[in-house]
Amino acid sequence: MALDDDIALLARVPLFASLGQEPLRLLAFSAETRFLRGGDTLFREGQAADAGFVVVEGEFLLTSSSGIAERLAGPGALLGEIALIVETLRPATATARQPSTAMRVPRSLFRRILTEFPQAARRVHGEFRQKMRATTAELNRIGGIFASISDD
Repeated sequence: MALDDDIALLARVPLFASLGQEPLRLLAFSAETRFLRGGDTLFREGQAADAGFVVVEGEFLLTSSSGIAERLAGPGALLGEIALIVETLRPATATARQPSTAMRVPRSLFRRILTEFPQAARRVHGEFRQKMRATTAELNRIGGIFASISDD
């Protein structure tokens, strides 16, 4: 892919969409491209996660030992979003279902972008804050369901 194509793809990723043109250019230029065959593993559940991956082409099946995290991720999906910010372990295994390409965005690169572009950092902070609020609201809703079941 050409640099402009990579920038356009990254701009469609919700977390990166608000970064701005210069941070996106740096991200696209500095990210590593990984090419996988069908059946190849991008990462395994339980591995230390030091990067996020943007699916460029193909499709990845995400599975976990709990069976809860099974889903498909296609072009434009960001895998390992939390790993861009903090040290964590992979909650699932990502396996290419067909020949696939992914862009690896190391945490160090993402942090560099946030440091060099404070406006982008504020926007990313807002994105994470919004996601946390939505997650908290969903957990409260689910908690209410369980509370009503246990009251019966």
